Amino acid sequence: MLATGSAGAALTALPAPSTAAPSTAALATAAQRAGTRYFQHGIASGDPLPTTVLLWTRVTPTAASRPGSGKGPRVTVTWEVSTRKDFRRVLRRGAFVTGPSRDHTVKLDVTGLKPATWYYYRFGFRGTHSRTGRTRTAPAADATPTNLRFGVVSCTNWQAGYFAAYRGLAARNDLHAVLHLGDYLYEYGAGGYGYGSGDVDIRTHDPRHEMVSLSDYRRRHAQYKTDPDLQDAHAKFPWVITWDDHEVTNDQYATGAENHQPGEGDYLRRRARSHRAYDEWMPVRMNDTAGLRDGDRLYRRLTFGRLAEISMLDLRTYRSKQVVTLAPTPVPAIEAEVSDPDRTITGAAQMRWLKESLARPKPFWKVIGNPVMITPVSFVQVPADLLGPINDVTGLLPEDGFPYNVDQWDGYTADRKEVLRFIKDRHVQNALFVTGDIHSGWAAEVPYDVGNYPLGGTGAVEFVCTSVTSNNLKDITGTPAHTTSAVVEAAILANNRHIKYLNFDDHGFSVLDLNAKRAQMDWFVIGDRADKNTPIRYSRSFVSVAASGRVKETDRPLHTQKPGQS
Repeated sequence: MLATGSAGAALTALPAPSTAAPSTAALATAAQRAGTRYFQHGIASGDPLPTTVLLWTRVTPTAASRPGSGKGPRVTVTWEVSTRKDFRRVLRRGAFVTGPSRDHTVKLDVTGLKPATWYYYRFGFRGTHSRTGRTRTAPAADATPTNLRFGVVSCTNWQAGYFAAYRGLAARNDLHAVLHLGDYLYEYGAGGYGYGSGDVDIRTHDPRHEMVSLSDYRRRHAQYKTDPDLQDAHAKFPWVITWDDHEVTNDQYATGAENHQPGEGDYLRRRARSHRAYDEWMPVRMNDTAGLRDGDRLYRRLTFGRLAEISMLDLRTYRSKQVVTLAPTPVPAIEAEVSDPDRTITGAAQMRWLKESLARPKPFWKVIGNPVMITPVSFVQVPADLLGPINDVTGLLPEDGFPYNVDQWDGYTADRKEVLRFIKDRHVQNALFVTGDIHSGWAAEVPYDVGNYPLGGTGAVEFVCTSVTSNNLKDITGTPAHTTSAVVEAAILANNRHIKYLNFDDHGFSVLDLNAKRAQMDWFVIGDRADKNTPIRYSRSFVSVAASGRVKETDRPLHTQKPGQS
């Protein structure tokens, strides 16, 4: 009936109570007291399967048991799952042993649940309860849900402002889950990367220095999970998460990172510490388990009936080092090395796995949770049938034009071509990349041959969400909205006709809705990140009709509804 966590953690099945539960008012009082004393970092659920969902929390049993301290006793935390918010009928319950070896975190899989069902859950410690969370299982493998709706976020920098986007998600009642596409937290120390061109700290990181040690990573995770809006969003919906670079350090690759210096020790040891803290503190399965220290493979698939399958990528752990360009982003790179077939962004094993995901026949929408943008964004594109003869003479041109950001798939064009060639050869339809990373909103078609677009056809569609707080172009340049950014947007759009929408000015979140006719993304934007009560407003919507491989704007945003209704 039950499965669990890590070596040294015990999970015990307990019989359901036969007596009536306490009153709702009493439970609410206990939960409030526990939330401020024992469950200071909230609760969360994630990686929903048809009969299983992962639950997470962190308990603080003593004042000395601070995150990253390595102090405190081993303790037992109980948990309960019910279809009733008042827990008058508990369906699953158990106990979990945690301690300083795992930073007093609790992470377990609850099994034996029904598909496509909302559940309530809570944790208990010393006679009190955590707040109540809500989660939902995925539809059965052969189910045909009317629709699926996901919140979409990325790039949440504590120092750059308040998490109003999470407040916007938590206020909704129409989502099945939240997709977080990376940069859940940032590694920088105080003043290192903050709000606007002056890098002002709206809120200062803990620890104040750049995170390098295991204790550092644990403390930073703990700090982010004290944010009330983040706690609310985690408690409201299950999350499906992957990492990008800042969960370890900026612009990381398989054997190093731009922001790892010789004085910071061995890079692989630093990455291992980061991955360990991530496994402890995040509601995700690594190596397909809720257990700790059994591996750090994060790429995985989650199926939502016949309507969609989400394949979450890891595009940092296995990639080749980024090409060293002659000019910084966003000045176009001219190095042909970006097309070297010996360089990879996925790694060989993950590439095989991604092709398997794309080839699976049942999911209607093949959604790829993509930490960095796959759409070509380049200048001076040349059709593929002319590129070979030119390079036979010069050897100078990148295959898809001069890219503006070689940290994306544009810096690894051989891998991108392999994916697109596979899509074309296997006649894969409805491949949809949903992406974060670049602190801006995009809607684009992914052409087979960017230099011959639109004649050559498209293999996929890509929707990119804005950042929650991390600086965008307007912020970095310190210029008003729709000034400098408008010039850059116009240049990119003019040179890349397959890109249909670009927003370098705003922060916020997106909502992705899938049904058998179309995929639609709505973008919502916030006001000033420095204002915790900043307003949230609807911005734009783009649609891809099923099997079209095309993107068009619509003036009809998704209406708020209960999940599963049309």
